[in-house]
Amino acid sequence: MTIQNLSQAKLIVVKVGSSLVTAEGRGIDQAALNRWATQIAELKSRGTHVIFVSSGAIAEGVKRLGWPKRPTAINELQAAAAVGQMGIAQAYEYAFAYHQIHTAQILLTHEDLSNRTRYLNARSTLLTLVEKGIVPIINENDTVTTDEIKLGDNDTLGALVTNLVDADALVILTDQSGLYDSDPRKNPQAKFIHQIEADHPDLEQMAGGAGSSVGTGGMYTKVMAAKRAALSGAATVVASGREPDVLLRLQQGESIGTLFTSAHSRVAARKQWLLGHVQVAGKIHIDGGAERALLEKHASLLSVGCVKTEGCFHRGELVAIINARGEEVARGLINYGSDETARILQTPSEKIADKLGYAHEAELVHRDNLAVRK
Repeated sequence: MTIQNLSQAKLIVVKVGSSLVTAEGRGIDQAALNRWATQIAELKSRGTHVIFVSSGAIAEGVKRLGWPKRPTAINELQAAAAVGQMGIAQAYEYAFAYHQIHTAQILLTHEDLSNRTRYLNARSTLLTLVEKGIVPIINENDTVTTDEIKLGDNDTLGALVTNLVDADALVILTDQSGLYDSDPRKNPQAKFIHQIEADHPDLEQMAGGAGSSVGTGGMYTKVMAAKRAALSGAATVVASGREPDVLLRLQQGESIGTLFTSAHSRVAARKQWLLGHVQVAGKIHIDGGAERALLEKHASLLSVGCVKTEGCFHRGELVAIINARGEEVARGLINYGSDETARILQTPSEKIADKLGYAHEAELVHRDNLAVRK
């Protein structure tokens, strides 16, 4: 089962809407960013890692360009986003520098997370940044994609990142307090929902429209993001970003906003996804030592234990792992293409760079991207 409150979470993805990082759409609100940085610094000191998904690039770009209002033409919105991203990067770097924390800007598109090679690259980068104590600041790459500009779907991006890094929880902070069973602006008798399952059949019906003049994503996109995050076993909280110290209070287990729970465990959901594929791109044959490491120690697959490769596959594709008896014992997303794999068979991890001139990863298949057949 999923976590029941954020005090159990070790890695969370936090998405903040435009209205929480801009001054009513007139550019970045540095004081607001400073407050988010202070909360995240405190969370880090408590052992909770945060990946931050931030809107606001277009609003900042509109301000820097001196335009009287947000344009509607796609090319102008993309130009504003390109200019605004510079401002966002500078503002977050300044806010976190006070706490001696480095930040990294990551611009993603949905296509980055659907392509298996780019998926693995993005996952490796983000997890490495977190491991090094750096706070990734993520935004949709508005300069090359139009979906986010049209739909205001950074909520979905937050869910995709949650799935990508196997985060414990997604926190969507907005200018709304959470989910009601009907639109409270139209129905004074609407009841606030403190906790609900993400796969509840009436969720979409409950979700209202956009409530902010700055952002373009309403409660519907937040509910759909919660559903998506639940597929990998992550809980989602939708809460008001106006609540004082909201992240710290959530981390302490306080009930704020609406908690969407998941019926899936993170491990089971990922294994089901990996094992559920009908086709694999290739096969990796392993020796007895590697088989024991996979089955008994739940270890990653290392190149030193691999003796043969079959098929033509690329980095990030799904491969079957075959033991010496010809039985499939596991499946996983491979970190090297078939040509690379053939060159590093029975090679210790520390020697991969000697053979290839570079090393994507120390593992041929990382245990987080591997499902063992029972």
